[in-house]
Amino acid sequence: MTLATPCVECIVNQSLRVADAIGADDALRSRLYAYVRDASQHFDFHASPPEVAAEVYEAMARIAHKEDLYDTVKKHSTQQARRSVPVLKKRLAASQDPLMTAVKIAVAGNVIDLAAAVRFDLDEELERIFHTPFAVDNVALLHEKLATASTLLYIADNAGEHIFDYLAIETLQQRYPNLHVYYMVRGVPIINDVTLQEAKEAGFDALCSVVDSGVNTPGFVYERATKEAQRLFDSADVVLAKGMGNYECLSPAPRHNLCYLLKVKCGVVADSLKREIGDIICSMC
Repeated sequence: MTLATPCVECIVNQSLRVADAIGADDALRSRLYAYVRDASQHFDFHASPPEVAAEVYEAMARIAHKEDLYDTVKKHSTQQARRSVPVLKKRLAASQDPLMTAVKIAVAGNVIDLAAAVRFDLDEELERIFHTPFAVDNVALLHEKLATASTLLYIADNAGEHIFDYLAIETLQQRYPNLHVYYMVRGVPIINDVTLQEAKEAGFDALCSVVDSGVNTPGFVYERATKEAQRLFDSADVVLAKGMGNYECLSPAPRHNLCYLLKVKCGVVADSLKREIGDIICSMC
């Protein structure tokens, strides 16, 4: 996907969310907003929204003199997600279809998105998600592909959400014990996306192979990835891409056996998928 006109206003408004996240005073808040508003006059409409956002966030970090703009918020999101784990484990244990339940848990975590205009309540989302059908339901096809796969590349999205990813991967490994899972994270802090630091703190390195993609964008941009990340993307039997940022960077699908797993949180992505805001998607290409 490439940048659309509505994306411009969204990215400009993200400057205000950054200001809120870092507790900026009025002067810094104004500087951040003015910078992004002025920069928006020169956005590249041939680039994907995450590529444009990456440049904006890097500049805002310099203006704010803060390496990770969302470090405090990411910790809070992770703590909030951890509180849900005991209940989710009970639901998995009692499920008649633990694989569907695991995918629902993973997509429920995708509500934690600080770049989206839609606000979220994690408890409400978890209550609702198990009664919400997929608007695009390729879960059976995903599991069919995994049944014969040796490797799964799971491209992560947001911090906090990664706690739900852990439960999903754990369930997949129980069902497919010969499946080797690679969990790919962002190369540097960008918005609230999960990095190597958050993944290791959550114990992913004991669960599966954790890979630093090397990208500085809130979505997997192949051209910006390390050679190892590119090799894994090309060679994995199945790729699962979580969230809108990864969808925006990997649409149209550049390979077969690529699964998009996300909640639709903006009109541009809704139009691309021909779905509605609020829909949950499991789409296998």
